[in-house]
Amino acid sequence: MAMFQYRAADHSGKVVDGAMEAEAEHGVVSRLHDMGFVPLRISAPGEAASRTTSNPVALFLRRKVSEQQLLHFTQELSTLLGAGLPLDRSLSVLANLVEGQEFKKIVQRLLEEVRAGKSLAAAMSEHKEVFPKLYVNMIRAGESGGIMDGVLRHLVEYLERVISLKEDLKSALTYPVLLATVAGVSLIILFVYVIPKFALIFKDINQALPWMTTLLIGFSSGLSQYGWIALVLIIVGGVGGSFYVRSPEGRLQWDHWRLNVWVLGDLMRQLEVARFARTLGALLKGGVPLLEALGTAQGVVGNRLVARAIAQVQSRVREGKGMVGPLTESGLFPALALHMIAVGQETGRLEGMLVSVADHYDQEVKRTTKRLTSLLEPLLILGMGLAIGVVVISMLMAIFSINDLPM
Repeated sequence: MAMFQYRAADHSGKVVDGAMEAEAEHGVVSRLHDMGFVPLRISAPGEAASRTTSNPVALFLRRKVSEQQLLHFTQELSTLLGAGLPLDRSLSVLANLVEGQEFKKIVQRLLEEVRAGKSLAAAMSEHKEVFPKLYVNMIRAGESGGIMDGVLRHLVEYLERVISLKEDLKSALTYPVLLATVAGVSLIILFVYVIPKFALIFKDINQALPWMTTLLIGFSSGLSQYGWIALVLIIVGGVGGSFYVRSPEGRLQWDHWRLNVWVLGDLMRQLEVARFARTLGALLKGGVPLLEALGTAQGVVGNRLVARAIAQVQSRVREGKGMVGPLTESGLFPALALHMIAVGQETGRLEGMLVSVADHYDQEVKRTTKRLTSLLEPLLILGMGLAIGVVVISMLMAIFSINDLPM
């Protein structure tokens, strides 16, 4: 038996918090239903704490409203509406339930606008920094079709998949990035502080030092004296590059390079295909018409070349043609994805096939990332060891040459 923390609401909208002992989470859900409550959130001991403290860096880089907060909001809104509470009562409950002062204010504004006669989608569209275009379009489709509960479930599934993929990628890349940072800092300390100390010792000796030692001392001296120039050039180059990438031509070239760069290009393609397929599949499942869904998907994908291919698809679909032709002509989509989309169109199960495509390429992204990081980690360790080994050997060679001087 384990102790679970729960948050639930009764049919009047009153929220209660508490703890309950049960063998599993579904046992807590059943008992809360028997007590006349609608379960909103159930967590094991320490789970909530781990969510907020597992990534210390994220505490400082977190958005005003995180994707995790949006997921919780969507889950709880789905639960309340599914339990029969009206929309304004559900928003009223959530205004006191959501985490973060900024999000509380936004939900309160949603409540005020809905009570004033606005649709929920129209109210959400005024907060684009919180509710993405895909989210708003699905809510609009749910409201117009009277299928809000189903749409919210699809949104929950979509957000869970997206967040899970991002967390897996972050976890896979954390150690290599940390290792590369430590290696870089260690080498800078060696060249800027350690080697100059040895250079002072060798300065008064009237004997030629080994060529390797001379080369390292010269490089260290140049880095100490002119390193700031290199740093300024790097900063200026980075700022100039970022401005160029923001231009239409620069962004297009950058996106082309990302899809074709050695090793990482395939990973970028898989990410874009998964994002496109999951976005379009979620929109179609939520009842959004295909043409409108393609327009939304075009704005969601991060690569301009892929967005251009989707625009071609939208144009062909408007003419009454299929999706596979323009996707094939773009040369950006793998053969398996094209085949699955074609089968989905032929069988009338396009949305389900798109979700399958997204699931497949999400797994491919995870496998590719795992392979790359498993290869990168030993290479970084080997490179760091070789660099430090060269420095140590060069200094030892110079020390041994001093010992060889005639007394």
